[in-house]
Amino acid sequence: LARSSTPSHPSASQFHPPHRPNPKMQGYGKDLPDALLPYKNKLTPRFFEVRAKVLDFIENVVNPALPTYYSQRDELLKTVDHPTKCPEPPVLNELRAQAKARGVMNLFLPEVCKLSVLEYSPIGELLGMNEVANYAMNCSAPDSGNMEVLERYGTEAQKKQWLEPLLNGEIRSAFAMTEPGVASSDATNICTRIERDGDEYVINGHKWWISGAIRPECKLFILMGKSSFSGPLHKQQSMILVPRDAPGVQIVRPLAVFGHEHDHAEIIFDNVRVPLTNMILGEGRGFEIAQGRLGPGRIHHCMRSIGQAELALAAIVDRAHRRKAFGKLLAEKDTIRTAIAEARIEITKVRQLCYLAAVMADEYGFKAAKGYIAMIKVAAPRAAIAIIDEAIQIHGAHGVSQDSGLSALYAHVRSMSIGDGPDVVHLMLIAKEELAKGGGAIGRAVSGTNANVEKYGKFSHVEGGALYVNGTQKASKL
Repeated sequence: LARSSTPSHPSASQFHPPHRPNPKMQGYGKDLPDALLPYKNKLTPRFFEVRAKVLDFIENVVNPALPTYYSQRDELLKTVDHPTKCPEPPVLNELRAQAKARGVMNLFLPEVCKLSVLEYSPIGELLGMNEVANYAMNCSAPDSGNMEVLERYGTEAQKKQWLEPLLNGEIRSAFAMTEPGVASSDATNICTRIERDGDEYVINGHKWWISGAIRPECKLFILMGKSSFSGPLHKQQSMILVPRDAPGVQIVRPLAVFGHEHDHAEIIFDNVRVPLTNMILGEGRGFEIAQGRLGPGRIHHCMRSIGQAELALAAIVDRAHRRKAFGKLLAEKDTIRTAIAEARIEITKVRQLCYLAAVMADEYGFKAAKGYIAMIKVAAPRAAIAIIDEAIQIHGAHGVSQDSGLSALYAHVRSMSIGDGPDVVHLMLIAKEELAKGGGAIGRAVSGTNANVEKYGKFSHVEGGALYVNGTQKASKL
């Protein structure tokens, strides 16, 4: 991939994300969104209070500050040799202070916001529409997942040292898991060594696609590696806290997404030493922590993807009213109307699936909801990608230019089909749960059987013959 110095965010003179969505857009207006009506009895007064505060904060605090945010970023970009090293615009700290004063900071964390997963879902969608609001409210990945880990599994000392400044937005963090030399979608392959040496652990490994690691505000990695290479397969992994400035941490390069370098780092950990007290929860508990971290994080990603799909649909509608071709406005053409209708149907479907996954997590826990979370992790980015791609097609060359935000939306959402596990991993989980149910009598009746196979017995000498007649009892073992 070619190296590029193109900033990962637009400049003040270029495209700005749409920061004044039409109040009629699903999920944005002050009225309860239609999609939440089936769950109305599950919504608490706290939800309506928080959602109103978030809408007010975005509209009256964040949106007016966007020109300042991007102009400050443009000036800061002139001071660094690579965009990934650009500090945060100072106005962001002012926005965080406002968010904290208004009680809308760290809403992703149930212990802070007192909201259910369902109640946070439409708020997460709003944050998908406005990245600066997401930063200001301190709800962006990977910090949100790392803060969840520290809140749930960290010691009081770990919380004091790392969680408190993270919650205050004083520092940022990264999650170091993926490795280039093994198939990291199977987390049992992770092979970074975490070896005990006296009162320290020594870490040796090679990571990549570590998001947020290069920015100067990043001060901490939560690293997943192996503290044992024997014993039960899912008890070998551990998670440990690694300060970014620890000796032996070497950031090799930023990685490019579709040719443009972003803050996704390739990192070498060479004899990095940290105290024993940096271990999270205990040796061999890494898988347990990962499942607790990834469940909420996947739903959060999907909520934001739905918000980004709404932005793409809004762009289609806007373009349809501003462009005329072959004697008609695009809005009058059947193909464009079909694209708009299909997009609305897809967004509505995935939004309902997201809410269902959230309700299952609320009612039965993230482990029991894992099948539904896997479904939405596939469905939401897939739908958003298709809608953004259609929006680019309708915009023509403009859609891939620097004057439009669609190409940046596409690059981000397309990456989400890989982050937190590629689609195929989630599809395997969904299929495994379905196959374990077995077909049953109804499945057998609908599938049908050629009775002559059993009658004449000419296949009884081969495994396939008995299998065809009697089926298999292996479903429960899948």
